[in-house]
Amino acid sequence: MGKQSGTSGSPDDYSAHLVWDWNGTLLDDVTAVISATNAAFAEIGIEPITLERYRDLYCVPVPKFYERLMGRMPTDLEWEVMDQIFHRHYRERRAGCGLTAGAEELLGQWGRAGRSQSLLSMYMHHELVPVVRGYGIESHFIRVDGRTGPSGGSKALHMERHLEALAGTASPERTVVIGDAVDDALAAEHVGARAVLYTGGSHSRASLETAGVPVVDTLEEAVAEAIRLTA
Repeated sequence: MGKQSGTSGSPDDYSAHLVWDWNGTLLDDVTAVISATNAAFAEIGIEPITLERYRDLYCVPVPKFYERLMGRMPTDLEWEVMDQIFHRHYRERRAGCGLTAGAEELLGQWGRAGRSQSLLSMYMHHELVPVVRGYGIESHFIRVDGRTGPSGGSKALHMERHLEALAGTASPERTVVIGDAVDDALAAEHVGARAVLYTGGSHSRASLETAGVPVVDTLEEAVAEAIRLTA
């Protein structure tokens, strides 16, 4: 999907565009994340964490999250080990996760309305693409990007590159990012887009509300807010 015919290139000439987050947003994997986190913690001597405490403490960059748990920032070596252990356990558990309720229908409705959408995740790109394809939803997106480079950082620069790649199709001013983390809102702000945050993933509602953007409990509400924000 591209620009509407006869456009001059101003923001109003573009249809509304959604940038979806993956983990904790379109993919309902929070139980796998908690399980993998606790399995990794057990290997390095950290006490297990509940979902509620995880959501209260989780933040990006992820080493800051570990600092909140450990009382100190992990060393570079500790972070590398913890990250590798987490992803090993997560891969084992991710296969049992399904899409968030209503996700596939919402993706279809958005596309049939003549609007565009893409997916940007901090999950490793070479693993993300086949995983998304495996859930049968890849065709809904005009672009799917995962993280390249080191893990643990912010989404802002990835969002910048993502929208640069969509130039001519999506305007930041007509774009809404839907995600489950405060970092999604910060990434949207970085590029001049809007954001809606969903409570079903990594953050508590109280944490998400600190971002100063709409916070919702379902993806259906998120899409309705996106339509309102781009009207």
